[in-house]
Order: sequence, then structure tokens, then C-alpha cells
Amino acid sequence: MINFSILNRGNQLKTVATNTFDLAIIGGGVTGAGIALDAASRGLNVCLIEKNDFASGTSNKSTKLIHGGLRYLKQFEIGLVRESGTERAIVHKLAPHLVVPEKMLLPLIEGGTYGKIMTAIGLKVYDYLADVDGDDKRIMLDKNETILKEPLLNKNKVLGGGFYAEYRTDDARLTIEILKKATSFGATIINYCEMQSFNYDKNSKIESLDCLDHNSNNKLTIKAHHYVSAAGPWVDTLRKKDASINNKYLHLTKGVHIVLPFNKLPIKQSVYFDNTDDRMIFAIPRGRVTYIGTTDTNYSGNLDRVVTTKKDANYLLKAVNNMFKVNLILNDIESNWAGLRPLIHEADKDPSELSRKDEIFISKSGLISIAGGKLTGYRKMAQRVLETVLKAIPNKRKEQLKKSYTDKIILVKPPLKSVLEVSAYQKYLENKLSNFGNENAYYSWYLCSNYGKQADIIIDKMDNFKNTDISERLIRAELWYCINYEMTNSLTDFFVRRTGRLYFNILSIKKNASLILNDFVYYLDWDKNRIKNETLKLEEILEDATTYYDEEF
Repeated sequence: MINFSILNRGNQLKTVATNTFDLAIIGGGVTGAGIALDAASRGLNVCLIEKNDFASGTSNKSTKLIHGGLRYLKQFEIGLVRESGTERAIVHKLAPHLVVPEKMLLPLIEGGTYGKIMTAIGLKVYDYLADVDGDDKRIMLDKNETILKEPLLNKNKVLGGGFYAEYRTDDARLTIEILKKATSFGATIINYCEMQSFNYDKNSKIESLDCLDHNSNNKLTIKAHHYVSAAGPWVDTLRKKDASINNKYLHLTKGVHIVLPFNKLPIKQSVYFDNTDDRMIFAIPRGRVTYIGTTDTNYSGNLDRVVTTKKDANYLLKAVNNMFKVNLILNDIESNWAGLRPLIHEADKDPSELSRKDEIFISKSGLISIAGGKLTGYRKMAQRVLETVLKAIPNKRKEQLKKSYTDKIILVKPPLKSVLEVSAYQKYLENKLSNFGNENAYYSWYLCSNYGKQADIIIDKMDNFKNTDISERLIRAELWYCINYEMTNSLTDFFVRRTGRLYFNILSIKKNASLILNDFVYYLDWDKNRIKNETLKLEEILEDATTYYDEEF
């Protein structure tokens, strides 16, 4: 059983008030989370703050794949492919319910990005660099075999195909599990705590952070010996506050994904296919939906409200209609998400050509900033940041620390150790839910893939909610769990980051919003102003997930 006090926000705030930390991290996405876990597990005293909710930026807006990056081979980024391939296998072992093997079909078309010979060579090199073996090794398919794998493909376009392995995940769930694990090693983590300014000593080195707790409107000061910014698209905002921006700066690009009911695009497995503009698009089945993405366009709009335009949505619909035997329209889309990639600027390069490599900036004040990178590489990015921090730590303190071993730290306990155990546990959940009169296999898949064996706690709590249907009992028990175990503060925390319902089951929000609001009021004692603000915020995120704007904000 998890110790509630570990994730108790009040206790975390008390820790901030009475400690000087070894390391303070600004940014609660997957990069910051990875740094917090690596640092805390080595023995450093760590504090992480996030101005919104954990994973509320880029780390909730990716294509939700832990993948090797086949297209980076084309750009000759061999090191990136090798590292990504190795990392996806490691993260799968750390959380096999959350990082799930996903077969990927790559149809080959006349004049496409990948020809038959280059695809065969590329996928072989890909397997070698990623150390792929067994059933996950790539196979090449002729035209008939490709169409047999995916009958919805436009057979007039397809020449053949490649069939290889990737891994699917939920980026926000992965982030929260990493943060929970970091707290088990003593890390202090706080969401809705915004760094407002740096304070400097007489040598112009950062000595503390002035922060605002948005939940209470109280100001607090965080003191540490070392400071890291892992703020994603906001990295340059902090560098400007630190007066350390230079000729290396971020190049933001926007990525949009659209979500369709599965019956609108009932593909048998994930497909990675050519668009007419030489970009590649993913179509990925996930539970009750199929999602498609992504776009890759330059962005200079509002960092705090990134939306999907009609142009974005129609671009993806046109790509799908061109490759599959479907005729999808805007009204077929159930929901969408739009996010930003904080890439490193390179002159005269198209957005899709920009490197996904991470880079570390060190300012004269001591601020260490990390930008770029991929979801897949979060663990290695954390190691590189810690190597930079350790250079400034006295040898006597350094000798007390462990070496990095996050490749062996299981993220969720009790653990599921393999794909077979995940499958068996999902079957177990199916039987347990049948005791509540449930016959829908979706719920057992959803609980298993979101929470792993932590779902036992949610199932047990369902007994507390009588006289409601299975979906209501489940979502209420889920909310109780997320508030008590995962520092859930708001409706959007719950519906977007903890459960993914905004993207993958938006109808369940519309059905249960009032019920969940009432439970929030009961658990967190919200006043009338908070209820009003939460309701307005929920309306805004629902609008953004279902509206296609004429232009960006």
C-alpha cells in the first residue's frame, strides 16, 4: 500500500519551507520527472516544482509512442536511433503495462519516403541499432501481404510494406509514475507552484527561487545548491529572466493529433504512412478510438493555450483519406490535442528537419537548462543533466552518492514483470469487474494500461459507491485514488492527465462531469469561487478538444 503522506501536498510544502535542497528542478514534465528520480535515487535531496499540473505541457501532447525514430535514420542521426532503441526496451521492462509492444505497418508507395530496398536496409539497421530480436524483428511484405495485414489501405497506392515493432505509452501517466517513484526516494514535488523570479548572491549566482503557490496564493522561497530548468517550451522564458539567453535558442513547432471513434478507422494495427508532402503520419488504434498525427509546423502563438486549427485537422484528414479507403470529414473527429516541441533552432531548416537531440545550456548564474529531446530519451537526458550537476558538487559529497541505476528501478509496485503478466492481470480485472455486473472488456483494459496493479486499490474502492452503474462506480473510485495517491488538484488534472479521458473517452466526461465535480467539492472542500473557476476551465478544455479554430491564439 502506498504511503499517502508521500504525495500529500501540504506535507510537501512544509518540506520546502524547512530545507535547503541539493537540487531544485523547474518543470514537471517527463524530463523534469526523470531528473528528479535519477537525482533522488542517487541520494541527492531534490525539490521539483511545476507551475501547472504535472505533464501539462509537451509531456501530455506527444504521439504517445516510446519509439526508436525510424525517420531519424534518414537524417543519419545514428546515435539518436541507437539510444532511443535501447531506451524503449528498458522503459518497457520498468513498466510493461504502460509501455506496450505495438506492431507497426509501414506501407510502401510509388515515390514515397521509403523505397523497398532502402526500407529493407533501414529496418535491418534499425533492428541492429535497437538490439531487436525474436518476434519483434522486422519482416518485409509484398503487396498482397501488406493488404492482408491492413485491408483498409488503398491497394492502388501500395507496393509492399515493412512490419516492425514499436511501443505505445501514455506520456502523462508515465510522467506521474516517474514522479511518484521519485517521491518514494525522498524527492519533494509540488504542482501549481510557479517560479516567478531568481534571487542572486553577491557573486551573481542563483541562491533561491521566489515562487507562488497557485492553490493558496501564498508566496514561498525555495533554496538549493544547484538549479535545473526542464521547462520545455518555457525554457527560453526562464533564460530571459536569468538574462542568459544567447545565440542558442528554442525553435517551437506544433504537433496536432485528431481522435476518431474506432469504427471510423478500424485498422488492425498501427500504420506509419506517407503523406503527399513527404511527411510521415501515424494512425494508432487505442481502446475505443484510433488517433492520427502528427503535424509539424512553426509556432509563435500563446504557449499556454495551443489549439488545433481547421487547417491542421483537414491536413490530417486528407492524409488519412488518401492512404485508406475511407472518406472522413471534420464531424467524424471526436477530440484532438495540440502540443509544442521545444527544439533547438537551426537556420534554414524545415520544422520536420530539425534535430530531436537534446542540448544543455549552462548560464553564468549556475542555471542549467535542458531543451530538445524526445519522450523516449527521458532517462538518458536525466543522466546527462546529472553529470553536469555533479561537476559542480564537492568531491566529499559526490563520494556519498550512488551511480545512476534508473534502468533497474521498477516504476510501479506491485510490479507486472512481462507482457504475459500484463495479459493475465487484465483477465483478472475482467473477472473482478464482472462481479459488478460489467461485461465490457474495455474497462479492464483501461484500468490495467493506466494503473497496472494499482488498479486493485480502485476496484476495492468501488464497493463504497452503491446504486450507480459500473462506469459511475469506476470513475468515482478512480477520482478518489487520483486525489489521494497522485496529487490531483483539479477537474482538468483528472480528466486530462491522470485518466486521458479528454482524448480517448471524451463522452465519459460529458456524462460524469457533474458527478465528479460534486466529489471534488466533498474531498477538497471547494468554495463557490473554486467551483465556478473549475467549471469554466473544464468548459474551455472541452471546447479546445472539439473545436477547430480559424487561427491560433
